[in-house]
Amino acid sequence: MKRQGGFTLIELVVVIVILGILAVTAAPRFLNLQSDARESALQGLKGAVDGASGIVFGKAAIDGIETKAPATGVQVEDVLVGYGYPTAATGGLDNAVNGLSADWALANEGSDPETLVATFVSGDLEAGFASNSATDIKAGNCYVTYSEATSGAVATTSVENSGC
Repeated sequence: MKRQGGFTLIELVVVIVILGILAVTAAPRFLNLQSDARESALQGLKGAVDGASGIVFGKAAIDGIETKAPATGVQVEDVLVGYGYPTAATGGLDNAVNGLSADWALANEGSDPETLVATFVSGDLEAGFASNSATDIKAGNCYVTYSEATSGAVATTSVENSGC
């Protein structure tokens, strides 16, 4: 009598149970991909802002204008600067970072130093400065903040990603 090779029903059930356990264990890790992607995009924006402001400061230092206040309208290659760093106003940081106004919702906040907040374009938020308010951008707890330099402090960039 010849014995046929193959899997028994019990072996198949065991394999299915093991695959089910692996799926339940791994699924939560893959469900949070959008949040991880948004957090990474914010970190990328922070890096772009930091890099651009560092380059602008270097050029301002070469030109000898790193100590001039932002109100004087000083520019470095079409970028408004204050104390050597890009300003948070229109014509400052948005000119220094390629695609900032086209890809991100922006708004200004405060006056001394002025702060720029940026987040993803979604819902009522439009690309660029448009009619966005800092309150609306901060409401989602998923944004980047750029604070202008002052006479005693360098420009700073921070990320809030608790709501991404």
